Parts: sequence; C-alpha cells; structure tokens
Amino acid sequence: MSHSTDPYEDGLDDLPPPPPVHYAEQSLLGALLLDPHRLPDIRALRAEQFSNHAHGALFQAMRMVPLPDPEAHRSDPAWLNAVLDAARPHAPGLSTSYLHTLVQICPWPQHAPTYARMIQSDHARRTLLMHAQRLAQTATDATLPNRAVATLAQADALAQFLDTLAGQFAPHPGSLPRTALPIQPTAGSSEEVLNEEQLLLATATAHPAALKDMRWLQPEDFTQPLHSALWQCLTSLVHRAEPVDPVTMLWEAQHRGLLADDLSAGDLMALVSAPLGSADYWGERILQRALLARACDVATRIATYAEDPANTTHQLITGSRRALADLAALRARWQRSTAPTPPTTPRASRSPTVSRAGPPPRTSPARALR
Repeated sequence: MSHSTDPYEDGLDDLPPPPPVHYAEQSLLGALLLDPHRLPDIRALRAEQFSNHAHGALFQAMRMVPLPDPEAHRSDPAWLNAVLDAARPHAPGLSTSYLHTLVQICPWPQHAPTYARMIQSDHARRTLLMHAQRLAQTATDATLPNRAVATLAQADALAQFLDTLAGQFAPHPGSLPRTALPIQPTAGSSEEVLNEEQLLLATATAHPAALKDMRWLQPEDFTQPLHSALWQCLTSLVHRAEPVDPVTMLWEAQHRGLLADDLSAGDLMALVSAPLGSADYWGERILQRALLARACDVATRIATYAEDPANTTHQLITGSRRALADLAALRARWQRSTAPTPPTTPRASRSPTVSRAGPPPRTSPARALR
C-alpha cells in the first residue's frame, strides 16, 4: 500500500501536484531523521523557510530535541518519537507513518546540505514575490497620506532584501532572467491627469522663469505625447533665452510639426493661455504620478521574474536589481523636486488660491488632444 507524500493530502486527490521544493523538503527531513547529526551542517536553514507548515514544524522540533547517541539511534526510535511529540502541537496532522515515509524517500543523508539550499532558494523566490506585491500595492493605495514616500520605503525594503540574498548565496556570474515580460497595456489618462498637465503647460508659459528650477521634470513624465512635446517646446525656448508666450509657443510647436487636423492653432493657444497657481506645484504632481507608475512597472517586472520557477536565485537578484535601477533615476529627480530650497534661491511663490490638494478639475480647452 502506497503512503501519502504529505501529512495533509489524504483524501484530497483533486489538489494540484506539489512543486519540486516539496520533494526537497521531504528529502531533507528524511535525511535528518536517518542521520540527525547532520543538523549542524545546515545551521543557516530556518523553519519558516519551508513551504509546508508541517515540514517546518518537524524541522523546528528536530532543532529542539537533543541529538541522540548515533549508535543507539540505529535501533531505538526514541528520538523519532520525541521529535514527533514536539512537532504535533504545531502540526497535528503529522503521524508516525509519515515519518517512515520521509525516511523511505531519502536514502542519501549526505545530500542534506544540497536539499537545504534548494529550500532556501525557493523561500527566497517566494519572499521576493511578496516584496514586489507590497511595492505594487503601496504605489496604488490612494488612501496613504504620502504615497510617494511610502512607495520609496517599500522599494528600499526590497533592495535591502536583495542585498541580504546576495550575501547568503555564493557569487555567481550575473545573468538576467529569460522570463518574457508581459506587455503593459497603455493606460488612458483621466480628466484630472489631463487637466494637471495642461495647467502646468499654461502656467509655465505665463511664468517661464520657473522652468530654470524645474530641470527635475522630463518630457517622459507626461502621460500624453502632445503634452510631452509641448514641454520640450517650452524648455527649448527658455534654453535659447527667447521670449515665451502663447504665440511663441505656437510658432515653436509649428516648427516641430505638432499642428494637425485634430489640433488647430486656436486649440493650442487656448491650451497654454489659462495659467493657475504655480508651475512647480503642477510639476511635482506630474512627477509624483510618474514615480508611482514606474514603481508599479518595476513591481510587475520583479513579480513576473519571481513567479517563474525556472529562474535561479542569482538571476532573480540580477534581474530585480536591474529593474530597481530603472526607478533610481526618477527617484533622484523626485527628491530634487521636493528638497527644501535654500533661502538664497527662493522658489516661485505658490498662489494663495491653490492648496496642496490642488484646485478642482477644469474643463479641458482642447478635448481633441485626448
């Protein structure tokens, strides 16, 4: 009669087959039941790193019960019984027959350190996935009072975990994961996003001097290609020290080929002719939105790597660090935008009519731009 390979699987034939790490855990436990004196060889392994709770409880019990005399252990099951008694309060499903199953599964006790590394690697993959999910959840949680700060804190926690992993696993020639990344759908811009980008363009056109202190904002931070191109028009005019107003903006936009059938000269003039508040306020809003979107992309990328069991721990570390590096440059610009300004170079004053929460959305002057 065959034995179940899991203390909780009896009568549950419809469950999916266990993953490879399940057999690594069984083999390690079987090796240690056969030869408990190999426990000191795997000091780095912890009970919580097992994917199966009962396996972790059994391993913890082995650590708690004093090691038996090697000679006596070959013929006396006293140590096995003591381990089972210590583990059962935490995993009631464990049985004597399951311990015998574990012993039969692993006739190679000398391979215990290798099985332990397999368990640690799979735990690292699962923990990395958890960190990526937390990063994505934080970046999309609109209830947080300071979502950007909380998101960057989660990114720091993920980076620290990667540093810890790199110290636990021996150096290995870096290679990127071969996992195919999902194609991210192009998200449509909400009315609020369109309004904020248009308000920035109009306010910066009315107060172009503010742009000298806004080098932290880049064209790729905008959600609309037209708005990105108009921002480039503005910065080019300021860089060339030319006059900036709606008419010069129109002329620059014409030279860049931005006028089309769905965007007339009148539409563009209207878009940049209704300033409100201060440019740096709107710029910070746009940059924060870009930061959070980038964090979501990074989290998705790392989670995709971690969900692919074909990736080694070294590939996960290399790929995840590369993904976080894509967030670093945008993060540096965000920190420059929010850093306190020295008294000698005051920032443009904020309009008293605009609170930090921003004004209510206004009607877009050029709906054809959407």
